Amino acid sequence: MSEHLTEIIVFSALFLLVSGMGFVAARWRRPDTLATLDEWGLGGRSFGSWVTWFLVGGDLYTAYTFVAVPALLWGAGATGFFAVPYTIVVYPIVFLVLLRLWSVSHVHGFVTPADFVRARFGSPTLALLIAITGIVATMPYIALQLVGIEAVLKSMGVTGHLPIIIAFAILAAYTYQSGLRAPALIAFVKDTLIYIVILVAIIVIPAKLGGWGSIFDAAQAKFAATPAPGDGILLNAGNQLQYVTLALGSALALFLYPHSITGVLASRNRDVIKRNMSALPAYSLLLGLIALLGYMAIAAGVKPIGTDNNTIVPQLFDQMFPDWFTGVAYAAIGIGALVPAAIMSIAAANLFTRNIYKEYLKPDASDADEARVSKITSLLVKVGAVLCILFLDTGFSIDLQLIGGVIILQTLPAVALGLYTRWFHRGGLIAGWVAGMAAGVLLLYNIGNPATGKLHFAGSAFPLEKLGLDTKMTIYAGVLALIVNLTVAALGTAIARAAKLTDGGDATEPDHYLADEGDQRIKDLDLDLTH
Repeated sequence: MSEHLTEIIVFSALFLLVSGMGFVAARWRRPDTLATLDEWGLGGRSFGSWVTWFLVGGDLYTAYTFVAVPALLWGAGATGFFAVPYTIVVYPIVFLVLLRLWSVSHVHGFVTPADFVRARFGSPTLALLIAITGIVATMPYIALQLVGIEAVLKSMGVTGHLPIIIAFAILAAYTYQSGLRAPALIAFVKDTLIYIVILVAIIVIPAKLGGWGSIFDAAQAKFAATPAPGDGILLNAGNQLQYVTLALGSALALFLYPHSITGVLASRNRDVIKRNMSALPAYSLLLGLIALLGYMAIAAGVKPIGTDNNTIVPQLFDQMFPDWFTGVAYAAIGIGALVPAAIMSIAAANLFTRNIYKEYLKPDASDADEARVSKITSLLVKVGAVLCILFLDTGFSIDLQLIGGVIILQTLPAVALGLYTRWFHRGGLIAGWVAGMAAGVLLLYNIGNPATGKLHFAGSAFPLEKLGLDTKMTIYAGVLALIVNLTVAALGTAIARAAKLTDGGDATEPDHYLADEGDQRIKDLDLDLTH
């Protein structure tokens, strides 16, 4: 550990700096009280363009992205670039969905997507399913932020779980005190550090390795020497469909995650969201540069620590940079875990408080009661994430996150399509959710990897030959599960309509869409496309 002393000092100093900022954030734009979900969980719905840009960017581009995307390119090649098109495709989708959801939520005071579903379809059961889905899908995502921190600690020679427990205890303390204001303030430091580190890396490292030509030649030589049919610096006929469906499915899933919605609902107005959806693709450029670190690691001959491929990027930095700058790079990854982990825990806590606690346990809960329960729940969520790392194999945690993406996709019909049409019947949506969830888990269960010896839950690429097709092509399991969901939901709705069952909409709930800014004195919500 002594040989990494400088790195540890720099890492610790920057980590303590942002932790201090997290506690100070409670006084930043201080309201009269933080004892409401609007203030604690959504920052008073008052964030402007700059704060929202850093907050949402810090929320969507996590520490796991920083270490896992390059590691995927290091191990599999071009397939790892799926993250770049999916983070580009997602923003037009956000324009269609989250902008509209913001307007609805602004008028009615919705805090979670399940709040909207409850009012839209008049179904507490469907809202409960959406809430549980969001919480279950978010938990492994939080746990995976620890993977990024673990990779950095391993590279600094720090072993054991105590440092991670301490880091998340500090995170839990300032999130409890400051709410969403803490990650919003810290995101400025996190994103600045990441931009500095990546820009330096793409200039310095290629210069040391003989240029980009040498880097790509080394990557091509490595993949040519492996027996795996799916790797290489170019896609092939076997993995192109997987690449396209994985990018599309990931884009559809990303904006459905509770933490993505929480960041958007904290915006001051619709114009803030519009400007951010136009500017956030700049992060995709950064992501493309981050991905190339995987090829640089191949050219540099970097080896992971043990079997942990997530240590590829930290090891590359340790090999290429002086100790003090390596410490800065490690801090960028570590702090990059804190921002999304805080937002995710807040989003999951809001779901529990609004759609389980208030709906079923204490319907007359006051604003202060909601805020208190959400704070406590956010602590429990972080404890659960730490337990995942302590007691589960890291590889299994990654599998859980993979399942999380397939799971959250099953909320698309009720949340995304529900913003545009009330045609779906609540019974059909519930049946579709059950069918899609069962299909997704079954598909993932039947995906194995002979190379690692795993027979089940070994990836997201489902072989089409298992459906009886004469092909070696694979497809993203989440897309197939969503198709099942939509088909069953449509059939269930058609049957309900034919039987003339109540459509599930709450007749007491206004149904007029807020077309313009929220400061218009429009009290109802119109989601009728004929308007």
